[in-house]
Amino acid sequence: MSDFLISSFTIAGIYALMALGLNLQAGWSGLLNFGHIAFAGLGAYATGIVIQAGGSGWTGALVGVGLAMALGWAVARLGRQLGSDYWGIATLAIAEILRTIATNEGWLTGGAQGISAIPSLFDGLPRPWNAVTFLGLVLAVVAVAALSLRRVANGRFGRALRLMREEPQLAACMGYDLKSLKTRALMAGAAVTALAGSLYAHYMSFAGPDYMVASETFLLWTMVMIGGMGNTAGVLVGVLLVQAAYSAVPFAKDWFGFGSDLAGALRLGLIGLILLACLLWRSEGLVPEKLRKIPA
Repeated sequence: MSDFLISSFTIAGIYALMALGLNLQAGWSGLLNFGHIAFAGLGAYATGIVIQAGGSGWTGALVGVGLAMALGWAVARLGRQLGSDYWGIATLAIAEILRTIATNEGWLTGGAQGISAIPSLFDGLPRPWNAVTFLGLVLAVVAVAALSLRRVANGRFGRALRLMREEPQLAACMGYDLKSLKTRALMAGAAVTALAGSLYAHYMSFAGPDYMVASETFLLWTMVMIGGMGNTAGVLVGVLLVQAAYSAVPFAKDWFGFGSDLAGALRLGLIGLILLACLLWRSEGLVPEKLRKIPA
């Protein structure tokens, strides 16, 4: 039971990092990114490739963060002439292109088999302390990321992002460079998400193309929307709620004795039901963003 809880909280922490990165882009900046999971995939693959080449895990994480930030910059530059809806579709296409490359370029990525035998960061420790230490590292990274992003949100950059999201024409009239704001938001969110991908590769000892399927991006969107877009605490609440629902399904499977196929369908249906309920009764999320209004 303790191993199950440690694993659930570790995965929840990694997803929390990815969701915080998405919240910076979509929640504060209003950028529809349907290919967000590509940043995590870059972090995971960079870690695996660097380790296979004889480098360290930390070097792999830095390479992954650098590649993800470069991709964020490129996406911002390529999509600067597109409307928000077309831009969202373009991000989905870019993520699919990267997944296709990862699946077919076996000499670099291992192809469909992926890269295995990625060492954990604390293999030298006995069980269960290796898992507990890894969980502590993930929670520490989540805490630092959440506090840093909250500080950014309350600063001048965060206010500029929200103004761009709510009134882009007014933001431009006030002298803000919207292209620069979008580029910096994408690069910062990509860096946080790539770090999560690197941690996921170490935790699963594997990096494969399944990490970059579109359903993973929409799972992150579900977490952010349920918790509350634009609110750091809300995002963390959304991640915990969705992860709790995921973790509860195996217990229901054993209790009621139904098959694995039905369990998978029940898991997706339960998440969809929670999302539908939030959209109907809490459209701004369980912990909505608090916007300060200037009195007229």
